[in-house]
Amino acid sequence: MRVAAQTPTFDHGAALRVPPSDDTANWRNLLVWLGEAGRRLENAVEVFTADGLARARPGDWIVLSATGAFHVARSGPALTLVERTH
Repeated sequence: MRVAAQTPTFDHGAALRVPPSDDTANWRNLLVWLGEAGRRLENAVEVFTADGLARARPGDWIVLSATGAFHVARSGPALTLVERTH
């Protein structure tokens, strides 16, 4: 019995992280990299992916696979560093 993957399998390509909304230089880089496949929203970017439109928020990764298709990889919750005492 085969089990469907819950997350897409990425081939070896490139990725850019969606920057914070006030990082204008990296937003410009991201939008140039996406070209017509993406457009900026107020605090997100909308990307044409292999599965249709996807919304990526700051901290998410946009992956360009070797096949030329974009994918959005969601970032997980922020990690908090905790000091351990012995």
